[in-house]
Amino acid sequence: MEILNYINGEWTKPTVTEYFDVINPATGETIARTPLSSASDVDLAARVASDAFPAWRRTPVQDRVQYLFKLRDVMRANGDEIAKLITNEAGKTFDEAKAEMVRAYENVEMACGMPHLGKGEFVEDIATGIDELMIRQPVGVCATIAPFNFPGMIPFWYLPYALAAGNTYIVKPSEKVPMTMQFIFKLIEQVGFPKGVVNLVNGAKESVDAILDHPAIRAITFVGSTNVAKYIYSRGAANGKRVQAQGGAKNPVIVMPDADMNMATTIIADSAFGCAGQRCLAVSLAVTVGSARNEFTELICDAASSRKVGYGLEAGIQMGPLINQASKTRVEELIGIGSREGANLAVDGRGTVIKGFEKGSFVRPTVVAGVQKGSELWKTEVFGPVLGLMHVDTIEDAIALANSHVYGNQASLFTSSGAAARKFRHEVEAGNIGINIGVAAPMAFFPFSGWKDSFFGDMHGQSMDAVEFFTQKKVVVERWPKEWSRKF
Repeated sequence: MEILNYINGEWTKPTVTEYFDVINPATGETIARTPLSSASDVDLAARVASDAFPAWRRTPVQDRVQYLFKLRDVMRANGDEIAKLITNEAGKTFDEAKAEMVRAYENVEMACGMPHLGKGEFVEDIATGIDELMIRQPVGVCATIAPFNFPGMIPFWYLPYALAAGNTYIVKPSEKVPMTMQFIFKLIEQVGFPKGVVNLVNGAKESVDAILDHPAIRAITFVGSTNVAKYIYSRGAANGKRVQAQGGAKNPVIVMPDADMNMATTIIADSAFGCAGQRCLAVSLAVTVGSARNEFTELICDAASSRKVGYGLEAGIQMGPLINQASKTRVEELIGIGSREGANLAVDGRGTVIKGFEKGSFVRPTVVAGVQKGSELWKTEVFGPVLGLMHVDTIEDAIALANSHVYGNQASLFTSSGAAARKFRHEVEAGNIGINIGVAAPMAFFPFSGWKDSFFGDMHGQSMDAVEFFTQKKVVVERWPKEWSRKF
């Protein structure tokens, strides 16, 4: 597949000298090359988006959302093709890729409610003869800097809300996975948005910096590691832009003695090892309480050892590879550090070679028991299929342990006690909470939350937070004296 930019309603080949090889992580084969667009390409996209903005914002909202209804339908009709692209460039199983896109469709549907979601407020006679109203207006040109791990879904946490609210848009996919968004933009082209309303720029750091610095781009969203999120947030905000930047995570799950252990194990294994652990809501640390330790440890080790690993388009595969060889090396090094720090490698997934896919970047599910607070595996987001095990005596100790971490993306509890569940959801410091849930991914009509070093900004993606982020409020106080009205 040739990777092109989509600017002003036309497919354009940027004038570049550098390309990034896109590797199928299961086969090790080069399947595309991403052109590393320059600042001039971003400037072109920003200028045409800025030129398209006045007419798009004046388009009635009920007309704007008709484009989104069409986009939802054409994406659903091509869902299998999109999922295959995700599997081949990101490494997920076909079922995981299809599930990812379901959330994208849901966000488009949610944004189609903008005629209602974008309503303002009105108060008559706030004082004698004076009315006051608040109206929402679009921000202008907006942009998404997207990650590799959900190439189809994450741009849709933002893009449909921005478009429905009257903004114009630029998407910069991860250079590691450009093919999914390349195909989706062909569907966007079919929908027939006016020229310049939706644009695609492929690239790496130069493109990112150009987005952060361009004066015409007024709002930016990002999902990725905490270090990069801090960079995106600080540089964008310093340039006067609205920024929401989702960072890293080290999500704990607490397993109480009264939990349904079989159910808990199945769900936690899916959370820790699904998508090869490459998601910001993956369970990373399992904290057993009291007598839960022995049974859960045995069950989770069996679940990790039996998980079928391979190429995501083959039948029966439960987990695919990591995104590339560099990620495989990094994850295996972190497992080794855990061992050297004194943890027990209850299930060691290093050195994995899949027959027929010897060049793939596979690491089997790994369980590391006896992780200590302050150790490398306690501090670091592995972003791989590695589950650390810790143990405490009480739920109070477990909550304190979870709250002592710098991250606050998700925390989960497995229990049959309503009192324990209520205590946990009230006291734990994280933005997304699961009770007997392993991946507490909010539906499109709730915001995708995140606290502490897992998020930088004020408004999150999805739902009314996205409406707030992509609109600016204007308050009007007006008086129409009767004697004035008689003159005209």
